[in-house]
Amino acid sequence: MKIVKISTKNLNEAVKVIKKGGVVIFPTDTVYGLIADAKNKTAIKKIFKIKKRSLKKPLPIFVKDLKTAKHLADINKKQEKIIKKYWPGKVTVILKAKLTKFPKGIISKDKKIGLRIPDYRFLSILLKKLNRPLAETSANISGKKASTKIKEVLKQFEKQRCQPNLVLDAGNLRTSLSSTVVDLIDFKILREGGTLKI
Repeated sequence: MKIVKISTKNLNEAVKVIKKGGVVIFPTDTVYGLIADAKNKTAIKKIFKIKKRSLKKPLPIFVKDLKTAKHLADINKKQEKIIKKYWPGKVTVILKAKLTKFPKGIISKDKKIGLRIPDYRFLSILLKKLNRPLAETSANISGKKASTKIKEVLKQFEKQRCQPNLVLDAGNLRTSLSSTVVDLIDFKILREGGTLKI
């Protein structure tokens, strides 16, 4: 598990790792996350193994823009209006998947997909550099606490046999909850990460 300070230069290292099917601990606008190429089967398997997460819990995806989101999911006018209100930002939306050619662990059994445009400069740059959707989840072992503090994050993984390939260290992030998760098919909040009215 290689650790580097976050910088524009070190983003290129993250790009290389992700393109090779690696998993990266990366700061976000919420908590530290595990990210990987959403279309790489090896990378997706590795995220689940690192996190000890059940395959029954699909991974959401970071996208660079609304156009990409529309390529991956069916979005009607009502849904788009809500999405534009909260993106970029701390809201993950659940939609009907349009493109289903993803490894196991991305699309749910009922063909739903979770998407978000994050509001974090380095992550936005990374998404543009890679020009591909990134599978994402909070950087913690399942059942343990997600964190904004880098030392807490690293402590969870340092003794694990299966570890992330690279860590982008941005120090301690602003205190934040994980993203709010909203099902925009049934219009209900699945996880509350902050105050949200739809």
